[in-house]
Amino acid sequence: MNLFFSDIPSRIKALSTRSIIKWVALLGLLAWFWLSLPNHLFKTPTSTVIEDADGNLLNATIAADGQWRFPFNRHVPQKFIDCITTFEDKRFFKHPGVDPLSIGRAAVRNIRKKGIVQGGSTISMQVIRLAKKDDRRSLWNKLKESFLAVRLECSYSKKEILALYASNAPFGSNVVGLDAAAWRYYGRSPDKLSWGEMAALAVLPNAPALVHPGKNRDVLLKKRNHLLDQLIAAGKIDSSTCTLAKLEPLPGEPMALPQFAPHLLQRFIKENKNKGLPTKLQTTIDGDLQRSVSRIIQQHQSVLKGNGINNACALVLDVETGNVLSYVGNISDPNNKEMESDVDVIASPRSPGSTLKPILYASMLSDGLILPQSLLPDIPTQIGSYSPKNFDLNYDGAVPAGMALARSLNIPAVKSLQQYKYQRFYETLQQCGITTLNRPADHYGLSLILGGCEVTLWDLAGVYASMARMLNHQAKNRGQGDPTDFHPPRYQSVKTNDKPQTTNLPFDATSIWFTFQAMQEVMRPGEEGLWQQFTSSRQIAWKTGTSFGFRDGWAIGVTPKNVVAVWVGNTDGEGRPGLIGIQTAAPVLFDIFRLLPASGWFKKPGYNYSYLPVCRQSGFRANTDCPQIDTLFLPPNGIRSPLCPYHKIIHLDASGTYRVTADCESPAAMQHKSWFILTPAMEFYYKQRNADYQPLPPYKPGCAYTESGKMMEIIYPQPDARIYVPLEINGEKGRTVFTAAHRKPGTKIYWSVDDQFVGTTQNFHQLAINPSPGKHLLTLVDENGNRLSREFEILGKED
Repeated sequence: MNLFFSDIPSRIKALSTRSIIKWVALLGLLAWFWLSLPNHLFKTPTSTVIEDADGNLLNATIAADGQWRFPFNRHVPQKFIDCITTFEDKRFFKHPGVDPLSIGRAAVRNIRKKGIVQGGSTISMQVIRLAKKDDRRSLWNKLKESFLAVRLECSYSKKEILALYASNAPFGSNVVGLDAAAWRYYGRSPDKLSWGEMAALAVLPNAPALVHPGKNRDVLLKKRNHLLDQLIAAGKIDSSTCTLAKLEPLPGEPMALPQFAPHLLQRFIKENKNKGLPTKLQTTIDGDLQRSVSRIIQQHQSVLKGNGINNACALVLDVETGNVLSYVGNISDPNNKEMESDVDVIASPRSPGSTLKPILYASMLSDGLILPQSLLPDIPTQIGSYSPKNFDLNYDGAVPAGMALARSLNIPAVKSLQQYKYQRFYETLQQCGITTLNRPADHYGLSLILGGCEVTLWDLAGVYASMARMLNHQAKNRGQGDPTDFHPPRYQSVKTNDKPQTTNLPFDATSIWFTFQAMQEVMRPGEEGLWQQFTSSRQIAWKTGTSFGFRDGWAIGVTPKNVVAVWVGNTDGEGRPGLIGIQTAAPVLFDIFRLLPASGWFKKPGYNYSYLPVCRQSGFRANTDCPQIDTLFLPPNGIRSPLCPYHKIIHLDASGTYRVTADCESPAAMQHKSWFILTPAMEFYYKQRNADYQPLPPYKPGCAYTESGKMMEIIYPQPDARIYVPLEINGEKGRTVFTAAHRKPGTKIYWSVDDQFVGTTQNFHQLAINPSPGKHLLTLVDENGNRLSREFEILGKED
């Protein structure tokens, strides 16, 4: 007895050890069971897919392994659920992953047929088989599939398992997954398939080789119709639906997938490369608008290619959100490699021509450097070695700033940039959202305003949309700028929290309003008849641009609701005669605007503005000598703008015919009159276009000459000009025509080169001379002894 009791502790100890071992073993088995299923069942590559805002397919690429396999889709149409469970696994929603009844039924049938004619696999087991990529039929594989199917059901819901199956089941040829199958066989999404179409797809994973043009059609038809009969028996459809479904045709040769936005797909792939992001994206694209804009691009290109202009692109934005409504990155001609239609021109840096001029205009208004109609010089100009020219090679002498913008005059723009400073404008463009200024400001210099840099259509459209957005929000923000209004365009339907591009806004809303007002007055020198065809009841602020060498034609238009940007040209940079923005891109722009709903015009700002007295003739802030003054609505910093420099008081005799001084006329007999006085060079061109311009009256005979200011000005050559003189058609050396202006009509000017007299001019001061190659000094002396000199250089052949 004592021996028995003495052995109890050892027995308890042994029992405790066995229990621990059992529990450890049990826990080990549970851990093994749980870890037997990987976190990610399917690691196969998928197609990259983009959809429009309504979820319709725009474009897709084939997966890296050559399969059309769309990304996982958790949403499975109820029709497919009904069809696939009826056909493959009637007790799917009742069993735990393995259906003993189905396995038993399959075993009996296989024994009777003396072969494997029925598998008994559940949908859960088929998901495991698809994930393992092991199609071998053996008892061991079946046991593994059963075990893992049960494990699958522990982590996934029934609908999630159906989604895994629908996304990865084979549907014949190189088509994998229900989404790809619906588009490849029927050209639409699964949720839009009929019962007959869905039933045909549901029988394919069981035998995907059935879909083969010209083969197995009878077998496929029999299987589909049998499934439809089963659906009636299961109460899923009625007899009339079944009858109609049986009349539907079977899928044939796979269809090509939609290619409505290939360049946007290209952009999405590039921007998300190596980021591990989903390969399916619902975009902000309006599918109907996208197709319509594509047709317009193709129609215009079919005409333009007759002039060797092969490419065009267009971008349509919603102003309020910045969402991309249409993205047509190029024409569609994939079979002709010479057309380079695969290049996404929207993302390609190109010379912008004159399309940056409105940004400079708005910036100068915001700074108070100019007023909307301040006169700007438009005369021959040379700044260092840079000599800009207007598109039509003419000069106005002086032109209102708003009209200079509307007519896209180059010289006023360059002189404005010279005043604003190109280094500052460089920073302004970056603040607005231009991302392609990859070189220092000094590299571009003053040519920045005439297309001497490169921008993308994407950035440019984003800048104008941001400006319009800021103007639309001026009332809401009580005239204060909101940095979040400036952001790049967006094409992803999921809203992203974009950081503001700048915290120092380069302009105010009132200046933007004046800029868009000026952009309505569309006119181009020499093309007045052409631009009028674009006028309509719809108000659009628009600007065109043409790059140097006629390589790029641009047009961009803005309304309170939309921005439309268009580019036309050749992707290889080849220039073509007639490749001008207003002739090539503008017609496309307005055809696109006709597709968009009409909107009103921008509301006149109710905050952050000023009313100031403005000289009616010069457009500057009025000085005390301005005879006609208007009090006008202006940007807030207009108070800082310079006073009118062109109106001065002059003294006339009693008749008002002659100027006089106190030396020759009694002050009591004088008339004191305000006079509009331009510089001699400005006056020379201005009076040719303005017949009402009145030059200064001459001095009264006998009055001493006391003129102050410029009396004479050399218009050409510009300081330190380097001049190449080509040969005439007869082989003789050509002559150089030098030009000067004198304020006093009838005055003689004596011309000399290197102190050698070469001629005299009177009234019209132009002289053609033929200096030898080398550096020279031009000297002009008028009959009153006023003297001007200017150095220039004639280039020889070796230069």
